[in-house]
Amino acid sequence: MNDHELQRFGVSIGEALLEKFDKLIAEQGYTNRSEAIRDLIRNRLVETEFERSSDARASIGTITLVYDHHTREIGDVLTDIAHDHHDLIISTMHAHLTHNSCLEVILVKGCGKEIRAFADHVISIRGVKHGKLVITGLVEDE
Repeated sequence: MNDHELQRFGVSIGEALLEKFDKLIAEQGYTNRSEAIRDLIRNRLVETEFERSSDARASIGTITLVYDHHTREIGDVLTDIAHDHHDLIISTMHAHLTHNSCLEVILVKGCGKEIRAFADHVISIRGVKHGKLVITGLVEDE
């Protein structure tokens, strides 16, 4: 069998759950269930690879922070932490949202466990109002 041949399989699912799924994927712009299910599978594969990876090149993601720039020395703290983890950081973007709030987006690549620890560290800094790690990756169809 060719690696790119599509395979059909059946899924048993309750009517109420299927109706909710159909409504959700229609709202998201999917034209069919198959593509939505493929994306769900790809997403889970990315998450699993991230959690299991010890390869320093295997995981990529973004850390998004919204913080109060009036918090004492937060800019310096974030810069120092970024320099301490320069091996994980590919790029950063900074934007001024309001008089008090800034947005920082940090693009990271490395070992999943190291990225998670780094994200947890910066998100927990005093003055950070909200932070989130979003992982992604390349999923090759097999």
